[in-house]
Amino acid sequence: MTDILDTARQQVLEEGRGLDERQLREVLTLPDDRLADLLQVAHEVRMRWCGPEVEVEGIVSVKTGGCPEDCHFCSQSGQFQSPVRAAWLDIPSLVKAAVETAATGATEFCIVAAVRGPDARLMKQVREGVAAIREAVDINVACSLGMLTQEQVDELAEIGVHRYNHNLETARSYFPDVVTTHTWEERWETLTMVRDAGMEVCCGGIIGMGETIEQRAEFAAQLGELGPDEVPMNFLNPRPGTPFGDLPVMDSKDALRTIAAFRLALPRTILRFAGGREITLGDLGTEQGLLGGINAVIVGNYLTTLGRPATSDLDLLDELSMPVKALSATL
Repeated sequence: MTDILDTARQQVLEEGRGLDERQLREVLTLPDDRLADLLQVAHEVRMRWCGPEVEVEGIVSVKTGGCPEDCHFCSQSGQFQSPVRAAWLDIPSLVKAAVETAATGATEFCIVAAVRGPDARLMKQVREGVAAIREAVDINVACSLGMLTQEQVDELAEIGVHRYNHNLETARSYFPDVVTTHTWEERWETLTMVRDAGMEVCCGGIIGMGETIEQRAEFAAQLGELGPDEVPMNFLNPRPGTPFGDLPVMDSKDALRTIAAFRLALPRTILRFAGGREITLGDLGTEQGLLGGINAVIVGNYLTTLGRPATSDLDLLDELSMPVKALSATL
């Protein structure tokens, strides 16, 4: 039988074709003594098809907490007894956050709102916020505002939103165990409209929510079918008061295997370190991930959890001789 890493070298590294679901299951079940070899292949794929540059992004929540949805991992849901409470960010604070993000060398600034989808008030806030940011600083603006109508998609494209984030979160077969207030298909519909409108598609999820290895392979293959420009990789950071609050933190070796598998499924995609990597991987694992397929990072804090200081990530990139992607290359 052909070794899966030999297959990956030929199919992904040489030909640029991502692994399919069956092949990804093989990758995700490789023993620990083959992890270093797997990460090396994933790194070579990243360098071959994406290059050495790393895209840096900052995020800020314009509307925090009080979300009506029941995503079982999320402390911003209004349905759970979690410590996050509803709050809105004003335009000057939004601009200040964008300016501070740009000062780190980031090329992307994402405006996030904890909502099912944007109402008229939120769309007005975003419209004014994007205009104010573009006037104050030279940075790409992305948004993550939940599920959209076609009219809202068109408006975001018109005001210059560069990229839209809407995570599928997990495999289609596992989604009903994670969210019950809307469907995986509804999320897919928003992503399709965003792509058709010409915005870049940012779509990933959270690993370590109780899904099986088979479902991780399914999820990576489904993202391969979607073909997003960027995939943020979050690892569950169990939040008190949520249904997933008592789940264990994912094993670091499993997390690294998953990173490599996603790179082998998505050879040309921006694969971004996002929430949960600090507790799942630590400093050493963060470095291993950057040498195992990751080519983008969110710097600073996340929506409801603390991240590493931006300087720590930027220093690490410098140590690894990985240049930060320049803004001019992303416009």
